Amino acid sequence: MFTLTFIKTILDSIANDDENFKGDGYTSLAVIYASFALCNWLAPSFISFTGPRTAMLLGALTYTLFMVIFLFPSTWLLYFASAILGAGASITWTGQGTFLARCSNPANISRNSGVFWALLQCSMFFGNLFVYFQFQDKDHIDADTRKLVISVLIGVAILGIVFLASLRPVADNSSPDTEMQQRQTGLANAVFALKSAANLFMTRDMLLLSLAFLYTGLELSFFSGVYGPSIGFTKKISESPKQILGLAGICIGAGEVFGGGLFGILGPKTTRFGRDPIVIAGYIVHLIAFFLIFLNLPNSAPFTDTNDISYLDPPRPWIALICAFLLGLGDACFNTQIYSMLGGVFVKNSVGAFALFKFTQSVAAAVSFFYSSHLGLRAQLGILVIFGTIGTICFCIVEWAAKRRMQEEVSDDSKDVSHDSQSVSSYGK
Repeated sequence: MFTLTFIKTILDSIANDDENFKGDGYTSLAVIYASFALCNWLAPSFISFTGPRTAMLLGALTYTLFMVIFLFPSTWLLYFASAILGAGASITWTGQGTFLARCSNPANISRNSGVFWALLQCSMFFGNLFVYFQFQDKDHIDADTRKLVISVLIGVAILGIVFLASLRPVADNSSPDTEMQQRQTGLANAVFALKSAANLFMTRDMLLLSLAFLYTGLELSFFSGVYGPSIGFTKKISESPKQILGLAGICIGAGEVFGGGLFGILGPKTTRFGRDPIVIAGYIVHLIAFFLIFLNLPNSAPFTDTNDISYLDPPRPWIALICAFLLGLGDACFNTQIYSMLGGVFVKNSVGAFALFKFTQSVAAAVSFFYSSHLGLRAQLGILVIFGTIGTICFCIVEWAAKRRMQEEVSDDSKDVSHDSQSVSSYGK
Protein backbone atom coordinates (compact mmCIF):
# COMPACT_ATOMS: atom_id res chain seq x y z
CA MET A 1 0.00 0.00 0.00
CA PHE A 2 2.88 2.37 0.74
CA THR A 3 4.26 1.88 -2.79
CA LEU A 4 0.89 2.64 -4.36
CA THR A 5 0.53 5.83 -2.37
CA PHE A 6 3.88 7.26 -3.45
CA ILE A 7 4.51 5.63 -6.81
CA LYS A 8 3.30 8.56 -8.90
CA THR A 9 5.21 11.12 -6.82
CA ILE A 10 8.44 9.09 -7.04
CA LEU A 11 8.08 8.43 -10.77
CA ASP A 12 7.45 12.12 -11.44
CA SER A 13 10.67 12.91 -9.58
CA ILE A 14 12.57 10.33 -11.65
CA ALA A 15 11.17 11.85 -14.85
CA ASN A 16 12.36 15.30 -13.77
CA ASP A 17 15.91 13.95 -13.30
CA ASP A 18 15.98 11.73 -16.41
CA GLU A 19 14.47 13.09 -19.61
CA ASN A 20 14.62 9.63 -21.22
CA PHE A 21 12.33 8.14 -18.57
CA LYS A 22 8.67 8.34 -19.64
CA GLY A 23 7.06 6.09 -17.06
CA ASP A 24 3.71 7.25 -15.68
CA GLY A 25 2.44 6.30 -12.25
CA TYR A 26 -1.23 5.98 -13.16
CA THR A 27 -0.39 3.84 -16.21
CA SER A 28 1.84 1.59 -14.12
CA LEU A 29 -0.93 1.12 -11.57
CA ALA A 30 -3.43 0.41 -14.34
CA VAL A 31 -1.13 -2.30 -15.76
CA ILE A 32 -0.71 -3.80 -12.27
CA TYR A 33 -4.44 -4.07 -11.70
CA ALA A 34 -5.25 -5.24 -15.22
CA SER A 35 -2.75 -8.07 -14.81
CA PHE A 36 -4.05 -8.63 -11.28
CA ALA A 37 -7.61 -9.01 -12.59
CA LEU A 38 -6.74 -11.47 -15.36
CA CYS A 39 -4.49 -13.63 -13.21
CA ASN A 40 -7.07 -13.89 -10.42
CA TRP A 41 -8.95 -16.40 -12.58
CA LEU A 42 -5.86 -18.61 -12.54
CA ALA A 43 -5.11 -18.12 -8.84
CA PRO A 44 -7.44 -20.92 -7.58
CA SER A 45 -5.82 -23.40 -9.98
CA PHE A 46 -2.33 -22.26 -8.94
CA ILE A 47 -3.15 -22.57 -5.24
CA SER A 48 -4.60 -26.04 -5.83
CA PHE A 49 -1.06 -27.04 -6.89
CA THR A 50 0.99 -25.12 -4.32
CA GLY A 51 -1.27 -24.38 -1.36
CA PRO A 52 -1.75 -20.86 0.06
CA ARG A 53 1.55 -20.67 1.95
CA THR A 54 3.75 -21.28 -1.11
CA ALA A 55 1.55 -18.97 -3.19
CA MET A 56 2.05 -16.11 -0.71
CA LEU A 57 5.81 -16.72 -0.70
CA LEU A 58 6.11 -16.62 -4.49
CA GLY A 59 3.85 -13.58 -4.68
CA ALA A 60 6.02 -11.73 -2.17
CA LEU A 61 9.02 -12.24 -4.46
CA THR A 62 7.26 -10.29 -7.23
CA TYR A 63 6.66 -7.36 -4.86
CA THR A 64 10.38 -7.32 -4.08
CA LEU A 65 11.25 -7.42 -7.78
CA PHE A 66 8.97 -4.46 -8.47
CA MET A 67 10.71 -2.36 -5.84
CA VAL A 68 14.15 -3.27 -7.18
CA ILE A 69 13.40 -1.77 -10.60
CA PHE A 70 13.07 1.69 -9.01
CA LEU A 71 16.80 1.55 -8.40
CA PHE A 72 17.31 1.09 -12.17
CA PRO A 73 14.66 3.35 -13.79
CA SER A 74 13.53 2.23 -17.23
CA THR A 75 10.17 2.83 -18.88
CA TRP A 76 9.75 -0.63 -20.42
CA LEU A 77 11.11 -2.32 -17.29
CA LEU A 78 8.60 -0.42 -15.14
CA TYR A 79 5.63 -1.66 -17.14
CA PHE A 80 7.02 -5.21 -17.42
CA ALA A 81 7.55 -5.38 -13.66
CA SER A 82 4.06 -3.93 -13.18
CA ALA A 83 2.56 -6.84 -15.13
CA ILE A 84 4.63 -9.36 -13.14
CA LEU A 85 3.56 -7.70 -9.88
CA GLY A 86 -0.10 -7.98 -10.89
CA ALA A 87 0.31 -11.72 -11.41
CA GLY A 88 2.11 -12.08 -8.09
CA ALA A 89 -0.52 -10.02 -6.29
CA SER A 90 -3.29 -12.36 -7.47
CA ILE A 91 -1.77 -15.41 -5.80
CA THR A 92 -0.67 -13.39 -2.77
CA TRP A 93 -4.09 -11.96 -1.93
CA THR A 94 -6.02 -15.12 -2.79
CA GLY A 95 -3.50 -17.11 -0.76
CA GLN A 96 -3.87 -14.74 2.21
CA GLY A 97 -7.64 -14.99 2.19
CA THR A 98 -7.53 -18.77 1.89
CA PHE A 99 -4.96 -19.08 4.68
CA LEU A 100 -7.10 -16.82 6.89
CA ALA A 101 -10.21 -18.92 6.21
CA ARG A 102 -8.36 -22.13 7.01
CA CYS A 103 -7.20 -20.69 10.34
CA SER A 104 -10.73 -19.62 11.29
CA ASN A 105 -14.23 -20.88 11.94
CA PRO A 106 -17.63 -19.11 11.82
CA ALA A 107 -17.28 -18.06 15.46
CA ASN A 108 -13.93 -16.26 15.11
CA ILE A 109 -13.69 -15.28 11.43
CA SER A 110 -14.79 -11.68 12.15
CA ARG A 111 -12.20 -11.28 14.90
CA ASN A 112 -9.45 -12.84 12.79
CA SER A 113 -10.35 -10.67 9.79
CA GLY A 114 -10.07 -7.53 11.91
CA VAL A 115 -6.73 -8.55 13.41
CA PHE A 116 -5.40 -9.52 9.96
CA TRP A 117 -6.45 -6.18 8.49
CA ALA A 118 -4.94 -4.18 11.35
CA LEU A 119 -1.60 -5.97 11.08
CA LEU A 120 -1.61 -5.63 7.30
CA GLN A 121 -2.21 -1.89 7.44
CA CYS A 122 0.54 -1.31 9.99
CA SER A 123 2.83 -1.29 6.94
CA MET A 124 1.04 1.79 5.66
CA PHE A 125 1.31 3.56 9.01
CA PHE A 126 4.98 2.87 9.70
CA GLY A 127 6.00 3.13 6.04
CA ASN A 128 4.46 6.55 5.67
CA LEU A 129 5.89 7.65 9.01
CA PHE A 130 9.37 6.79 7.69
CA VAL A 131 8.75 8.57 4.39
CA TYR A 132 7.36 11.63 6.14
CA PHE A 133 10.72 12.29 7.75
CA GLN A 134 12.61 11.44 4.56
CA PHE A 135 10.48 13.78 2.40
CA GLN A 136 10.40 16.56 4.98
CA ASP A 137 10.98 20.06 3.51
CA LYS A 138 11.47 18.61 -0.01
CA ASP A 139 9.48 19.73 -3.03
CA HIS A 140 11.51 17.40 -5.25
CA ILE A 141 12.44 13.85 -4.23
CA ASP A 142 16.15 13.64 -5.13
CA ALA A 143 17.92 10.47 -6.24
CA ASP A 144 19.66 9.82 -2.91
CA THR A 145 16.38 10.05 -0.98
CA ARG A 146 14.65 7.75 -3.47
CA LYS A 147 17.40 5.15 -3.20
CA LEU A 148 17.30 5.21 0.60
CA VAL A 149 13.53 4.81 0.75
CA ILE A 150 13.43 2.03 -1.85
CA SER A 151 16.37 0.19 -0.24
CA VAL A 152 14.62 0.19 3.13
CA LEU A 153 11.43 -1.13 1.51
CA ILE A 154 13.37 -3.92 -0.19
CA GLY A 155 14.94 -4.86 3.14
CA VAL A 156 11.54 -5.01 4.84
CA ALA A 157 10.16 -7.10 1.94
CA ILE A 158 12.99 -9.62 2.29
CA LEU A 159 12.30 -9.85 6.03
CA GLY A 160 8.62 -10.45 5.23
CA ILE A 161 9.56 -13.29 2.87
CA VAL A 162 11.52 -14.93 5.68
CA PHE A 163 8.47 -14.78 7.97
CA LEU A 164 6.18 -16.15 5.24
CA ALA A 165 8.54 -19.07 4.75
CA SER A 166 8.25 -19.88 8.46
CA LEU A 167 4.43 -20.18 8.50
CA ARG A 168 3.16 -23.59 9.54
CA PRO A 169 1.02 -25.64 7.13
CA VAL A 170 -2.74 -25.42 7.78
CA ALA A 171 -5.26 -28.13 6.92
CA ASP A 172 -7.93 -27.45 4.31
CA ASN A 173 -11.35 -26.88 5.93
CA SER A 174 -13.26 -26.07 2.75
CA SER A 175 -15.39 -29.29 2.74
CA PRO A 176 -15.27 -30.10 -1.01
CA ASP A 177 -18.63 -30.42 -2.70
CA THR A 178 -17.90 -33.82 -4.23
CA GLU A 179 -15.79 -36.84 -3.48
CA MET A 180 -14.40 -36.59 -7.01
CA GLN A 181 -12.52 -33.39 -6.15
CA GLN A 182 -10.85 -35.11 -3.22
CA ARG A 183 -9.52 -37.80 -5.56
CA GLN A 184 -8.34 -35.39 -8.26
CA THR A 185 -4.73 -34.35 -8.51
CA GLY A 186 -2.57 -32.21 -10.77
CA LEU A 187 -4.13 -30.61 -13.83
CA ALA A 188 -7.59 -32.08 -13.25
CA ASN A 189 -7.78 -30.47 -9.82
CA ALA A 190 -6.61 -27.14 -11.23
CA VAL A 191 -9.31 -27.25 -13.91
CA PHE A 192 -11.91 -28.17 -11.28
CA ALA A 193 -10.84 -25.18 -9.16
CA LEU A 194 -11.25 -22.86 -12.15
CA LYS A 195 -14.70 -24.23 -12.98
CA SER A 196 -15.80 -23.97 -9.34
CA ALA A 197 -14.78 -20.31 -9.26
CA ALA A 198 -16.67 -19.63 -12.51
CA ASN A 199 -19.81 -21.34 -11.19
CA LEU A 200 -19.59 -19.44 -7.91
CA PHE A 201 -19.27 -16.15 -9.79
CA MET A 202 -22.65 -16.72 -11.49
CA THR A 203 -24.58 -17.22 -8.24
CA ARG A 204 -26.97 -14.50 -7.09
CA ASP A 205 -25.12 -13.69 -3.90
CA MET A 206 -21.73 -13.40 -5.59
CA LEU A 207 -23.09 -11.22 -8.39
CA LEU A 208 -24.55 -8.85 -5.80
CA LEU A 209 -21.36 -8.88 -3.76
CA SER A 210 -19.40 -8.08 -6.93
CA LEU A 211 -20.91 -4.60 -6.88
CA ALA A 212 -19.55 -4.12 -3.36
CA PHE A 213 -16.21 -5.49 -4.55
CA LEU A 214 -16.22 -2.97 -7.39
CA TYR A 215 -16.59 -0.12 -4.94
CA THR A 216 -13.69 -1.33 -2.81
CA GLY A 217 -11.53 -1.33 -5.94
CA LEU A 218 -12.54 2.20 -6.89
CA GLU A 219 -11.96 3.63 -3.42
CA LEU A 220 -8.71 1.65 -3.09
CA SER A 221 -7.29 3.26 -6.22
CA PHE A 222 -8.51 6.66 -5.04
CA PHE A 223 -6.93 6.73 -1.59
CA SER A 224 -3.80 4.76 -2.56
CA GLY A 225 -2.98 6.37 -5.89
CA VAL A 226 -4.98 9.57 -6.36
CA TYR A 227 -5.66 11.28 -3.05
CA GLY A 228 -2.05 11.43 -1.84
CA PRO A 229 -0.63 12.92 -5.05
CA SER A 230 -3.60 15.33 -5.20
CA ILE A 231 -2.52 16.74 -1.84
CA GLY A 232 1.11 16.86 -2.96
CA PHE A 233 0.20 18.70 -6.17
CA THR A 234 -1.91 21.36 -4.39
CA LYS A 235 0.72 24.05 -3.79
CA LYS A 236 -1.46 26.34 -1.70
CA ILE A 237 -2.17 23.72 0.94
CA SER A 238 1.25 24.19 2.53
CA GLU A 239 4.75 25.51 1.94
CA SER A 240 5.82 21.85 1.67
CA PRO A 241 2.90 19.92 0.10
CA LYS A 242 5.01 16.72 -0.15
CA GLN A 243 5.31 16.79 3.64
CA ILE A 244 1.50 16.90 3.97
CA LEU A 245 1.41 13.98 1.53
CA GLY A 246 3.48 11.92 3.97
CA LEU A 247 1.24 12.87 6.89
CA ALA A 248 -1.84 11.93 4.86
CA GLY A 249 -0.39 8.47 4.28
CA ILE A 250 0.17 8.12 8.03
CA CYS A 251 -3.43 9.14 8.71
CA ILE A 252 -4.80 6.65 6.16
CA GLY A 253 -2.76 3.93 7.82
CA ALA A 254 -3.95 5.04 11.26
CA GLY A 255 -7.57 4.82 10.11
CA GLU A 256 -7.00 1.34 8.67
CA VAL A 257 -5.25 0.06 11.79
CA PHE A 258 -7.84 1.61 14.12
CA GLY A 259 -10.71 0.10 12.15
CA GLY A 260 -9.12 -3.33 11.85
CA GLY A 261 -8.19 -3.39 15.55
CA LEU A 262 -11.63 -2.20 16.63
CA PHE A 263 -13.47 -4.80 14.57
CA GLY A 264 -11.05 -7.47 15.76
CA ILE A 265 -11.97 -6.64 19.36
CA LEU A 266 -15.67 -6.46 18.49
CA GLY A 267 -15.54 -9.66 16.44
CA PRO A 268 -17.92 -11.67 18.67
CA LYS A 269 -20.51 -8.87 18.62
CA THR A 270 -20.18 -8.59 14.84
CA THR A 271 -20.92 -12.29 14.54
CA ARG A 272 -24.00 -11.83 16.72
CA PHE A 273 -25.50 -8.64 15.25
CA GLY A 274 -24.29 -8.95 11.68
CA ARG A 275 -21.84 -7.27 9.36
CA ASP A 276 -24.22 -4.79 7.74
CA PRO A 277 -24.09 -2.09 10.47
CA ILE A 278 -20.30 -1.82 10.08
CA VAL A 279 -20.50 -1.60 6.30
CA ILE A 280 -23.20 1.08 6.52
CA ALA A 281 -21.03 2.99 8.99
CA GLY A 282 -18.11 2.75 6.57
CA TYR A 283 -20.30 4.09 3.76
CA ILE A 284 -21.33 7.12 5.85
CA VAL A 285 -17.72 7.77 6.87
CA HIS A 286 -16.68 7.76 3.21
CA LEU A 287 -19.49 10.12 2.22
CA ILE A 288 -18.28 12.62 4.82
CA ALA A 289 -14.71 12.29 3.55
CA PHE A 290 -15.74 12.76 -0.10
CA PHE A 291 -17.71 15.91 0.72
CA LEU A 292 -14.82 17.45 2.65
CA ILE A 293 -12.36 16.58 -0.15
CA PHE A 294 -14.75 18.20 -2.63
CA LEU A 295 -14.64 21.40 -0.59
CA ASN A 296 -10.92 21.36 0.13
CA LEU A 297 -8.99 20.29 -2.99
CA PRO A 298 -9.16 21.75 -6.52
CA ASN A 299 -10.54 19.80 -9.45
CA SER A 300 -7.15 19.76 -11.22
CA ALA A 301 -5.27 18.33 -8.21
CA PRO A 302 -4.81 14.74 -9.54
CA PHE A 303 -2.79 15.79 -12.59
CA THR A 304 0.21 17.98 -11.72
CA ASP A 305 1.34 20.87 -9.52
CA THR A 306 -1.40 23.49 -9.39
CA ASN A 307 -2.20 26.83 -7.76
CA ASP A 308 -5.94 26.30 -8.24
CA ILE A 309 -8.29 26.28 -5.28
CA SER A 310 -11.67 24.74 -4.52
CA TYR A 311 -14.33 26.22 -2.21
CA LEU A 312 -11.88 26.73 0.67
CA ASP A 313 -9.14 29.32 0.14
CA PRO A 314 -6.52 28.37 1.06
CA PRO A 315 -7.01 24.59 1.28
CA ARG A 316 -6.84 23.39 4.88
CA PRO A 317 -4.14 20.79 5.58
CA TRP A 318 -5.94 19.61 8.73
CA ILE A 319 -9.05 18.84 6.69
CA ALA A 320 -6.92 16.86 4.24
CA LEU A 321 -5.52 14.82 7.13
CA ILE A 322 -8.95 14.20 8.68
CA CYS A 323 -10.21 13.01 5.29
CA ALA A 324 -7.21 10.69 5.01
CA PHE A 325 -8.08 9.09 8.36
CA LEU A 326 -11.74 8.75 7.33
CA LEU A 327 -10.77 7.13 4.02
CA GLY A 328 -8.69 4.54 5.88
CA LEU A 329 -11.36 3.91 8.50
CA GLY A 330 -14.10 3.46 5.91
CA ASP A 331 -11.93 1.12 3.86
CA ALA A 332 -11.33 -0.99 6.97
CA CYS A 333 -15.10 -1.18 7.55
CA PHE A 334 -15.70 -2.59 4.08
CA ASN A 335 -12.73 -4.93 3.79
CA THR A 336 -12.88 -6.53 7.23
CA GLN A 337 -16.55 -7.40 6.75
CA ILE A 338 -15.99 -8.68 3.21
CA TYR A 339 -13.20 -10.92 4.47
CA SER A 340 -15.46 -12.07 7.30
CA MET A 341 -18.29 -12.90 4.91
CA LEU A 342 -16.10 -14.73 2.37
CA GLY A 343 -14.36 -16.75 5.08
CA GLY A 344 -17.64 -17.56 6.83
CA VAL A 345 -20.50 -17.73 4.33
CA PHE A 346 -18.39 -19.08 1.45
CA VAL A 347 -16.10 -21.34 3.48
CA LYS A 348 -16.85 -24.35 1.22
CA ASN A 349 -15.11 -22.58 -1.68
CA SER A 350 -12.99 -19.96 0.04
CA VAL A 351 -10.23 -20.07 -2.60
CA GLY A 352 -12.69 -19.26 -5.39
CA ALA A 353 -14.50 -16.65 -3.29
CA PHE A 354 -11.35 -14.69 -2.46
CA ALA A 355 -10.09 -14.97 -6.05
CA LEU A 356 -13.37 -13.52 -7.36
CA PHE A 357 -13.21 -10.74 -4.76
CA LYS A 358 -9.72 -9.72 -5.83
CA PHE A 359 -10.61 -10.13 -9.52
CA THR A 360 -13.57 -7.78 -9.31
CA GLN A 361 -11.74 -5.35 -7.05
CA SER A 362 -8.69 -5.23 -9.31
CA VAL A 363 -10.78 -4.71 -12.45
CA ALA A 364 -12.38 -1.69 -10.79
CA ALA A 365 -8.98 -0.40 -9.63
CA ALA A 366 -7.48 -0.81 -13.13
CA VAL A 367 -10.38 1.10 -14.70
CA SER A 368 -10.08 3.78 -12.03
CA PHE A 369 -6.34 4.25 -12.58
CA PHE A 370 -6.97 4.58 -16.32
CA TYR A 371 -9.57 7.32 -15.89
CA SER A 372 -7.67 9.00 -13.05
CA SER A 373 -5.31 10.65 -15.53
CA HIS A 374 -8.25 12.06 -17.54
CA LEU A 375 -11.07 12.90 -15.11
CA GLY A 376 -10.95 15.74 -12.62
CA LEU A 377 -11.24 15.22 -8.88
CA ARG A 378 -14.94 16.08 -8.73
CA ALA A 379 -15.92 13.54 -11.39
CA GLN A 380 -13.94 10.86 -9.55
CA LEU A 381 -15.69 11.71 -6.28
CA GLY A 382 -19.07 11.49 -8.04
CA ILE A 383 -18.24 7.99 -9.31
CA LEU A 384 -17.26 6.91 -5.81
CA VAL A 385 -20.54 8.17 -4.30
CA ILE A 386 -22.65 6.32 -6.88
CA PHE A 387 -20.83 2.98 -6.61
CA GLY A 388 -20.51 3.30 -2.83
CA THR A 389 -24.30 3.58 -2.54
CA ILE A 390 -24.94 0.63 -4.86
CA GLY A 391 -22.24 -1.53 -3.27
CA THR A 392 -23.48 -0.92 0.26
CA ILE A 393 -27.05 -1.83 -0.65
CA CYS A 394 -25.95 -5.03 -2.39
CA PHE A 395 -23.76 -6.11 0.52
CA CYS A 396 -26.63 -5.63 2.95
CA ILE A 397 -28.97 -7.70 0.75
CA VAL A 398 -26.52 -10.63 0.79
CA GLU A 399 -25.89 -10.27 4.54
CA TRP A 400 -29.62 -10.25 5.31
CA ALA A 401 -30.12 -13.35 3.15
CA ALA A 402 -27.27 -15.11 4.99
CA LYS A 403 -28.89 -14.22 8.33
CA ARG A 404 -32.22 -15.68 7.20
CA ARG A 405 -30.55 -18.91 6.07
CA MET A 406 -28.75 -19.20 9.40
CA GLN A 407 -31.98 -18.64 11.33
CA GLU A 408 -33.75 -21.26 9.23
CA GLU A 409 -30.96 -23.76 9.86
CA VAL A 410 -31.14 -23.12 13.61
CA SER A 411 -34.93 -23.51 13.49
CA ASP A 412 -34.67 -26.79 11.56
CA ASP A 413 -32.08 -28.11 14.00
CA SER A 414 -34.37 -27.22 16.92
CA LYS A 415 -37.26 -29.06 15.28
CA ASP A 416 -35.09 -32.12 14.70
CA VAL A 417 -33.98 -32.12 18.34
CA SER A 418 -37.59 -31.74 19.49
CA HIS A 419 -38.71 -34.58 17.20
CA ASP A 420 -35.94 -36.86 18.46
CA SER A 421 -36.89 -36.08 22.06
CA GLN A 422 -40.52 -36.95 21.38
CA SER A 423 -39.47 -40.21 19.73
CA VAL A 424 -37.33 -41.18 22.69
CA SER A 425 -40.19 -40.32 25.04
CA SER A 426 -42.65 -42.42 23.04
CA TYR A 427 -40.20 -45.32 22.94
CA GLY A 428 -39.87 -45.17 26.75
CA LYS A 429 -43.61 -45.46 27.15
